Amino acid sequence: MAEAATGYSGRGAEPSLKDKGNEFFNAGNYLKAAALYTQAIKLDPSNHALYSNRAAAFLHLVKLNKALADAEMTITLSPQWEKGYFRKGCVLEAMEKYDDALSAFQVALQYNPQSAEVSRKIKRISQLVKDKKRAQEVEKKRSNIDMTKHLDKLKSELSEKYGSEECWKDVFSFLVETMEAAVRSWHETSNVDAEVFYLLDKEKTDTEKYAPIVNIDKAFESPHTHTNCFQFLRKYAEDSVSRAACLVTPKSLISYPQVWKGQGSRKWKHGQHDGFFVQLETPSLRKLWFVPSSNELGRPVCRDPEVLDIGAHELLPRIFIEKLPST
Repeated sequence: MAEAATGYSGRGAEPSLKDKGNEFFNAGNYLKAAALYTQAIKLDPSNHALYSNRAAAFLHLVKLNKALADAEMTITLSPQWEKGYFRKGCVLEAMEKYDDALSAFQVALQYNPQSAEVSRKIKRISQLVKDKKRAQEVEKKRSNIDMTKHLDKLKSELSEKYGSEECWKDVFSFLVETMEAAVRSWHETSNVDAEVFYLLDKEKTDTEKYAPIVNIDKAFESPHTHTNCFQFLRKYAEDSVSRAACLVTPKSLISYPQVWKGQGSRKWKHGQHDGFFVQLETPSLRKLWFVPSSNELGRPVCRDPEVLDIGAHELLPRIFIEKLPST
């Protein structure tokens, strides 16, 4: 609301430019109000209330930089008047500069501790600051995808099985890239496609005949489709001369085998979270993870991958013929 302060009144009892501006402001004609306040300022440039009112008009017109400049001028002309800080806080709130807005409102409250309007603003902005910080934390979780740190312990197992650093590093990088791509897909769509990714041999694989990705969305519909898919994948791995394979599938797609419903030694210990599975298959090593998902501020967020006992919870039987250590 515009301030009813004294302004240039012209001749006789004719309404002042300030009063005319207030009438247009209260009628919702903020452009005309701002123009009249500008005329009044030219005649009375040290009147802090005129700048305050024009700041309010500019705020309604979403001319935020001009509104902020007028709020600052209001404070300069009358540093102990709470309304200048209130105007500044409102403009900064509109700019979504919530921390600065909160500071301005807190100064306003110091000069007028009884103001319910300022107190409401402080309460509202405090919640906005909290919500913004939470949203930033969620977005950081969604954007900072680094599976390497979660899989670091796997390096020693791969090194033990493969010996050659060049060999196991390729498998490790393949797994990390596959898992990170799955996490990005989940964050974007709350889903992943059921697929098996193959690490093809760069020198031996006929890449015109064998693609690195096989869709398996029908694999988990029944024991029959499950067996057929497993047999196909095992032959594909052999014929394509693949070095490793990585299965990715959403939990929600699996009708069989529902590995999270096992009892006894197969008992599921990871709650009812939605999410997806990643199963690594190599001739020397098999591993299984579940990547749970939670909903934070309406956005899907993947949690840290949880290692499962592949002997108890495997999604598919061994794809590669087991390579036993030499004696």
